[in-house]
Amino acid sequence: MKTGSGSRRKRKREAAALENTWARPGMKVIFRAELMPSRETSERTFRVVTLLPSGRVLLEGVSGEHAEKEFERVRS
Repeated sequence: MKTGSGSRRKRKREAAALENTWARPGMKVIFRAELMPSRETSERTFRVVTLLPSGRVLLEGVSGEHAEKEFERVRS
């Protein structure tokens, strides 16, 4: 029997989207060296404050919105 609400499916989709997010609040990200030449890694490292619905982030100590392609890949 169909309930018509689809709430379980929506929750599952939202949970999957969170797992696939490239950044999370509190996470440290490092700008690519090409964008900040002659700066050490520690000077290019910032903390994510907010993840926007567009997938861009707001950073602590840096103005503006920033996209995933501006940062180095996370090493695992």
